[in-house]
Amino acid sequence: MTYSSPVASPPVLGFRELNAQPHETFAEYRSIVPFLKREDGAHLLLRGHDVQRFVKDPKTKQLETELLYARGITAGPLVELAANSMLFSNGEVHRRRRQAMAKCFSFSLMEHVRPEVRRLAQGIIDSHAYAEGFKLRDDFAAAIPAVTLAAILGISQSDIPLFTSLAYRVSKVLTTSWGAEDVPEMEEATRQLVSYCEDLMAERRREPQDDFLSRYVASVDANADLSPAEAVMQLVSVVLGGTDTTRAAIVIQTGLLLERPDIWSAIQENDNLIAPAVAESLRLEPAVASIPRLVVEDIDIEGHMIPRGSVLLLSTMSALRDPLQFPHPGEFDLHRERPRWHPVYGDGEHRCLGQALAQVELEEALRALIKSRRSLRMDNQTLRVSGHAGIRQVEEIIVQFA
Repeated sequence: MTYSSPVASPPVLGFRELNAQPHETFAEYRSIVPFLKREDGAHLLLRGHDVQRFVKDPKTKQLETELLYARGITAGPLVELAANSMLFSNGEVHRRRRQAMAKCFSFSLMEHVRPEVRRLAQGIIDSHAYAEGFKLRDDFAAAIPAVTLAAILGISQSDIPLFTSLAYRVSKVLTTSWGAEDVPEMEEATRQLVSYCEDLMAERRREPQDDFLSRYVASVDANADLSPAEAVMQLVSVVLGGTDTTRAAIVIQTGLLLERPDIWSAIQENDNLIAPAVAESLRLEPAVASIPRLVVEDIDIEGHMIPRGSVLLLSTMSALRDPLQFPHPGEFDLHRERPRWHPVYGDGEHRCLGQALAQVELEEALRALIKSRRSLRMDNQTLRVSGHAGIRQVEEIIVQFA
């Protein structure tokens, strides 16, 4: 299969049309145009090789405060977060902010966290195994990143509900599913979460421990390159990056597998298939549908111009079903040949810092469900995932233990 030559200018589609059936829409246009234009002016890049290229191309950069400014938010907690976070920075500023945290998030260090995540996931399952209805999203998937981060940061068990609530409310800023009416609540939650993280860091300075947070504080204090505001915002960034995305991905992978009982049974018999099952779930229905970039130099793709200053959405959702990169893309294939680094985590200097931790959480969440003493079933429900860009939304699924 090859792409055909574009026969017309990339069409302009509305949010409603894109959200209705995004996979079908992307498949329809991917072979004839390299990108779609959205009604808000953003350009949605569709093809696997283009997404792979422009996630690192110097003609684009990470969005900083531009989207907040475009929405009329020019000061306050959300702007302070964006102005000081590695999530919203580029070049040397981004490298400086990321460096202190990167040392604490290596794959080898995150593997040391795996037994604790396994214990936490199994504990949640055990506490709900005899319930009439088990809320897969709110009782299980939302709890995994929350209790994992709490364990890593040394948060008191009694603080977990507050910490979780703040993290999910602030993490809306990473999505496109908020409007002007949401800003006051998001700003207040940001104030509280920043204050909470400041208190955690101050506590570790007074009483260091053998844990992640103490290592981070020591790294920050030994490196004068970070301002106090930057130091705390990197911690807030880690909290935000590991909440909504992981919650959605856990629900999605469980729903996909419960709809495929033959694959579920195969994984039960061979837990070496857990990691491939997680990877294939992320490909088939990614929790993060796109990576936003700002175009800093005019881009020409097959004769179609994307002008400087445009928002470019790199559609991982479309790229991961591009048949030129993933043959038979609609099939769930545990033995599919995959790139070493999963494209859903991005690439280049902005590759997801928490990838190692996310993989541990997703794999151990699936292991806890697969290895439960009682069988899991969805009854007549189906997996429902919505959204074509940013962090996608997943509906609650009530599961039963048989």
